[in-house]
Amino acid sequence: MAEQRSQRMTRQRKIILEELRKLKTHPTADELYDAVRERLPRISLGTVYRNLDVLQENGEVLKLESAGSQKRFDGDIRPHYHVRCVRCGRVGDVENEVADLDVSGVSAPGFTITGGTVEFYGVCDICRNQEKASRPDGPQGRQ
Repeated sequence: MAEQRSQRMTRQRKIILEELRKLKTHPTADELYDAVRERLPRISLGTVYRNLDVLQENGEVLKLESAGSQKRFDGDIRPHYHVRCVRCGRVGDVENEVADLDVSGVSAPGFTITGGTVEFYGVCDICRNQEKASRPDGPQGRQ
């Protein structure tokens, strides 16, 4: 009975999901918490974390995990790939379709492979522009 209660769409959970779907930045739980507090000023960070876990378990959000990085969340659950900035950690969606990952020929001793993810990496426009601006031969250096 408690499991059914935790799975229902509460008002808080609905607002968290709505705010996540508005954001295209793949926010961390802390970043999403800041957005949700605009509508629910008394909500706790722990409540946001717990609800994100339930929403992820229910398949309503994606949890993006990468070694050495904070978990980020995505309200777009359609199959798609992501790109992560190697400088600031910003995450974006890969816009063009990429062939599905074929794991049929993949093996690892002691494991049954059931799936996988691909994450692309690069430098985001913000970091690239900051880098250009800070170069001696950049815009400020050519006076």
